[in-house]
Amino acid sequence: MKLPVNPFTQAIRKGEKQIGLWISLCSPFAAEVVAPGGYDWVLLDMEHSPNELGTLLGQLEVFKSSSSTAIVRPQWNDPVLVKRLLDLGAEGLLFPMIQSVEEAEKAVASTRYPPRGIRGVSGSTRANAFGRITDYFQRIEDETTVILQLETKTAIAQAEAIAAVDGVSGIFFGPADIAADIGLLGKPMDAAVWDLIMPAARKLMAKGVPVGTLVLDADFAAKLLQEGFSFVACGTDASLLAKNSDQLLAKVKNTLES
Repeated sequence: MKLPVNPFTQAIRKGEKQIGLWISLCSPFAAEVVAPGGYDWVLLDMEHSPNELGTLLGQLEVFKSSSSTAIVRPQWNDPVLVKRLLDLGAEGLLFPMIQSVEEAEKAVASTRYPPRGIRGVSGSTRANAFGRITDYFQRIEDETTVILQLETKTAIAQAEAIAAVDGVSGIFFGPADIAADIGLLGKPMDAAVWDLIMPAARKLMAKGVPVGTLVLDADFAAKLLQEGFSFVACGTDASLLAKNSDQLLAKVKNTLES
């Protein structure tokens, strides 16, 4: 048995645009609702949702049989957690709150086996079909997506140096935390936030670095992709449920009152 190609890793290397959706409901059943939708990638969040390894496993199983590549965001840049996520079969990782080149190097190292990194070795895991994938050790480094999230003004100032770390697949800008960092908490779409993000993003794109983000505005998501972003998530499952359930109730009430 051979290791499958990671379509997301290969797509962003080729400059193909990838449309994504944030998954935070922590439920394999909810994942099954989304999976047939045809998103290029989904982000299974462990940082800001109550996901644990058990719930994550169920979601990974759902998306494995879909056309969407499942990227996992761990709670932190923790090599022990990363080791467990990779052994579980995560096809890529989005590391939160990367602040320096040193932290970027630590993140990459946790995804690499010695001598290139510090990932512990197990011969039988879900990731290698319990030892059946014969080229797993030779190819997994090339197929695993490693994305680093920049969430502060300090990190953005080092974007080019962080992106240059060997093994980094792409850079993700986190507008919500960037907004908070510059005194605009709760205003991720403020012009000042994007005035900070876009110059750094353009410099990275000019160097061929895949760039991504999450926004909850479909038009703006499309605009970013048209302007050179490689991977953009255009919504979250929880926000879609909240927004549409509110709109449905409001529509019925308004009809009754008219």
